[in-house]
Amino acid sequence: MKITRFLLTSFTVTLFLFQPLHAVAAGPEVLVLTIDGAITPATQEYLHRGIQAAEQTGAELVILQLNTPGGGLDPMQKMAEDIRASSVPVVVYVSPNGAWAASAGTVITLAGHAAAMAPQTAIGAASPVGSQGADLPTTEQTKVKEAMKALVRSYTERRGAEATALAESTIESAIAVSATEALNAHLVDFIATDINDLLHQLDGYTVQMADGPRTLHTAGAMPQNLEMSLIESMLQLLVDPNFVFILLSIGAQAILIELSSPGGWVAGFIGVVCLALAAYGLGVLPVNWFGLAFMVIAFVLFIVDIKAATHGGLTVAGIGSFIVGALVLFNSPGTPQFQRVSLPLVIGVAAIIGISFAIIVGFALQAQKRPVITGQEGMRGQTGIARTDINPTGQVQAGAELWTAELAEGQSKIRAGEKVEVVKVEGLKLKVKKIS
Repeated sequence: MKITRFLLTSFTVTLFLFQPLHAVAAGPEVLVLTIDGAITPATQEYLHRGIQAAEQTGAELVILQLNTPGGGLDPMQKMAEDIRASSVPVVVYVSPNGAWAASAGTVITLAGHAAAMAPQTAIGAASPVGSQGADLPTTEQTKVKEAMKALVRSYTERRGAEATALAESTIESAIAVSATEALNAHLVDFIATDINDLLHQLDGYTVQMADGPRTLHTAGAMPQNLEMSLIESMLQLLVDPNFVFILLSIGAQAILIELSSPGGWVAGFIGVVCLALAAYGLGVLPVNWFGLAFMVIAFVLFIVDIKAATHGGLTVAGIGSFIVGALVLFNSPGTPQFQRVSLPLVIGVAAIIGISFAIIVGFALQAQKRPVITGQEGMRGQTGIARTDINPTGQVQAGAELWTAELAEGQSKIRAGEKVEVVKVEGLKLKVKKIS
């Protein structure tokens, strides 16, 4: 017992003594954020949260790993503002190999307190486009370009005239350059193979902060990855044009199912949720709203084909209208490639919807050809049993009911218990004949 107590006490004392040494030995904290995709409100919120976390924990540095084809002007501007307002230095690192800081990504990279690129990466092609992906009108385009050029001049003035001229060319002429070309022009500060190499090069490097110059101490730094939250990841997914297109298709079809057979709530609920989520994406993506008209026409044609039974002709026309609508909505001329919907996906979804409605049309046609089995018309051709003698009138059991019956023309007396067939219905009386 004494030995056990002695060992526990010794273990506790050892932890206590070595804890300060461990804290001293630990290097400065470096928070690593990763954006791989379009610049959106979700990425802006992610960066904002990351900078706040770094400020609260007293991190030495924030590294933003960036690989983006571009994105919206508003989130780009807010991200640049967050970087410049940060009390913790933010280094933008275009990574991994093969990555690209295009369009809005160019401005974000230049906004960093330091900028680095991995080998075989590119930066540039930052000419602004309109909300529908097309070139801006001349006057508006001039205003936006001049504003962006003024912004990048303020970021690159410390880098020299060559860097400023190159930064302006990425906006004015959509020029893009490699990592080596950017480094030679002093547009970026380092070429680093990975995070560890970047931290090694940053050790002792001085950055210009709002409160003056600051020398970075990154030797032995401990990089800590900060992932996107669940909400941020969902919002980022909702600006994927392929995902938005699927939501739009499911939502519209679910609403039509609810309207065609009211009384339930599952289809309607799914439809409303899908359309609401799709609306968020459509509000962020550069879309041509005229495409929605073709998609609405497509579903109208599907419904009319069910009601009018045109033997599938309107369903084929609806598939064509659906495909055209999706392409006009997402793939209008001038829309960046990364914000376009996949053509095979559009054709596949249109085919599935078309086949679904074709099956429904098939059932509708079969139903029209099927003889009526209810009401007076449904009684014709049915068989029954004579409950009394019919000469010329009597009673028969037909269709689970007792009817007054009369001999059909040319028929002789029918005795009780014999089988009969309904020839005609006259009011509440059946014309019957004997089944031999």
